[in-house]
Amino acid sequence: MPLFSHAFQYLKISEPPLVLSMLCLFIILSSLLIAVFFCSPLTGKRMVDNTKSRKLKTDNLLRVDDHDFTMRPAFAGPAVPVGVDVQVESLDSISEVDMDFTMTLYLRHYWKDERLSFPSTTNKSMTFDGRLVKKIWVPDVFFVHSKRSFIHDTTTENIMLRVFPDGHVLYSLRVTVTAACNMDFSRFPLDSQTCTLELESYAYTDEDLMLYWKSGDESLSTDDRISLSQFLIQKFHTTSRLAFYSSTGWYNRLYINFTLRRHIFFFLLQTYFPATLMVMLSWVSFWIDRRAVPARVSLGITTVLTMSTIITGVNASMPRVSYIKAVDIYLWVSFVFVFLSVLEYAAVNYLTTLRDGKDRKLREKAREQSLPCTCGMSHTGTMMADGTYSESDTNSLAGYTRAPAPEDPPEKQERMVVHISLDNESTAATKKKTGFRSFSFMQNTHAIDTYSRMIFPGSYIIFNLIYWSVYC
Repeated sequence: MPLFSHAFQYLKISEPPLVLSMLCLFIILSSLLIAVFFCSPLTGKRMVDNTKSRKLKTDNLLRVDDHDFTMRPAFAGPAVPVGVDVQVESLDSISEVDMDFTMTLYLRHYWKDERLSFPSTTNKSMTFDGRLVKKIWVPDVFFVHSKRSFIHDTTTENIMLRVFPDGHVLYSLRVTVTAACNMDFSRFPLDSQTCTLELESYAYTDEDLMLYWKSGDESLSTDDRISLSQFLIQKFHTTSRLAFYSSTGWYNRLYINFTLRRHIFFFLLQTYFPATLMVMLSWVSFWIDRRAVPARVSLGITTVLTMSTIITGVNASMPRVSYIKAVDIYLWVSFVFVFLSVLEYAAVNYLTTLRDGKDRKLREKAREQSLPCTCGMSHTGTMMADGTYSESDTNSLAGYTRAPAPEDPPEKQERMVVHISLDNESTAATKKKTGFRSFSFMQNTHAIDTYSRMIFPGSYIIFNLIYWSVYC
């Protein structure tokens, strides 16, 4: 208002031509200020909504509402070729108990849908998220023999759709899938496993949809940092073939094959070395005196129970298969060696007890059958063949009065000498024979331990050589 009042006062005192010129200049400046004010970006009231105009342009370009996308491209025509490539992000776990594996991957599909073509001067593609996927046709690929699978949705669904001006489409999604893997544990833990992830169209047969690997063997790529705790990943490769269902027909099926070799070092530390040490510990009883019953019995029972614990622990982490595994052969043979060492001591102890009983009976029988022949002397002497005593016996009889002995006829004296001589020879022969048998029997009980010290280690070494040469 002060501006306009001063202007009017100035117009009253000024000349008419000058007044008109100033008025025109004022109108022009006012118009410029108004135009700058209302068209300024700071106000935002006159801004064009490029997002809305782009959306309208995209709808017009793709013509989503003008077509029925419930039908495949070229419906009732030739099969739609759909190329597939996969990038494996991680191999999360391998479960022997459940016989399955878990894998996270990027799954990409390539096909052409002319209904999505649009004019473009730059030939650039347009990229969309998962919201447009629900409005157009996409291949219905699923994972055969999968137990669980899901598309990652943090922070949004991990889905990407890229459309090119000529109608080519790239559809990519990030998936984690748990699928079954038929494993053969006949060589466990010295085994290699080959697992397969299978992809197939659920509804469209090979007459409507043709799945193929887009770049052959190069369609499968893996991250170099993929590693597993128990397995070494040897190789990944792709294959494809037709699958037939009696009720629906033939379908194209794609295979992602990967071979895993199990690390043996863990099982050497946890299974093989302890079992071998238990077998070697059971051999210590062969060097323990057979009369030390508590020591040998406790050692044998301890090794048997330890082997049973090792076998139970290994089988607890394995599926209940109906065939024998390689580790079962090793553990059960080791268990047999430990058990035989216990039986060996049982045999030694039994034979020793039996020998002692026989020796006792022989001593009692010899005591009953022996006839005292002291003849009034403090000790038994040795009579010569002519009826006289030896010089030493004569000396021992010093101090005794020698009574005159009655004279016997020569024939009777000769018969008596012969009788005494024969009796002494038979007694000596009997004692010699009995002593030989007892000594031989005693030597046999010692020989069992002696032979076991060589037979048991030798047999176990031969078994290990055969086992590792067969399974390694």
